[in-house]
Amino acid sequence: MTDPAPPPAQPASAVLLDGPWSHRDVAANGARFHIAELGDGPLVLLLHGFPQFWWTWRHQLVALADAGFRAVAMDLRGVGGSDRTPRGYDPANLALDVTGVIRSLGESDAALVGHDLGGYLAWTAAAMRPKLVRRLAVASMPHPRRWRSAMLRDVKQSRAGSHIWGFQRPWIPERQLTADDGALVAELIQEWSGPRPPEDEALQTYRRAMCIPSAAHCAVEPYRWMVRSLARPDGIQFNRRMKRPVRVPTLHLHGSLDPVMRTRSAAGSGEYVEAPYRWRLFDGLGHFPHEEDPVAFSSELINWLRDPEPDR
Repeated sequence: MTDPAPPPAQPASAVLLDGPWSHRDVAANGARFHIAELGDGPLVLLLHGFPQFWWTWRHQLVALADAGFRAVAMDLRGVGGSDRTPRGYDPANLALDVTGVIRSLGESDAALVGHDLGGYLAWTAAAMRPKLVRRLAVASMPHPRRWRSAMLRDVKQSRAGSHIWGFQRPWIPERQLTADDGALVAELIQEWSGPRPPEDEALQTYRRAMCIPSAAHCAVEPYRWMVRSLARPDGIQFNRRMKRPVRVPTLHLHGSLDPVMRTRSAAGSGEYVEAPYRWRLFDGLGHFPHEEDPVAFSSELINWLRDPEPDR
């Protein structure tokens, strides 16, 4: 029995979606990164998670620009319209991508907003390059040390993150993610959302982006590093480096119905923050609060960004 025909590849231009924003590429950390930007003012850099790309922030781009910010959503290395390099998917290097983009945009610092994997990298960048991070907002992702502890010690969290264990197999995850024109991407987003998942049109957009050649491979590589490095010297060293406290105001956002990252796992990340830390739990939302209720999410984010003295 022969393997089924591979799905039709999507061009990288599939992620250049129309809107009030503008598209361009910037060079940083030895690679080229696609960004969508809108507005003028203090920089807010938005970092997407899996299995998405910059477009997941479409609502926040508009809301932040209307609120007087320069909103920029970047495609992480290997995803969307950014370079798909053969290596460089460890979190320390991916965080350097982020801080390099801040410099390439001509800014001295930025407020980082990250979701899922993007949140993991935002935590990392704030600890490693604190001078370049003005404020930190993270959705649906605990501090990296909390993530590591929960995945290793909490059976329920390990089960909730079973897709990450599944990513450790060679080539099979890539084939699963691109089979049937990326059908699994839509299934995952629906399963991980609360009662208000993204609309079918949005799901189709994410499916197309995953079918760009090599995008699926690059999308799972960071998770392979996160697991395979647990007992390796580079992973142990990274975990030690992340003991450095975050010293910028931090907003931690989480959906109460998130089936991928348990509230218990995310809560408590404030122990790694030596600055004002605000925890916000959205009732009735799942893993994608910024898409499931963009108005509530954007309002919470913007009010916090405008607050000159965010308290604990």
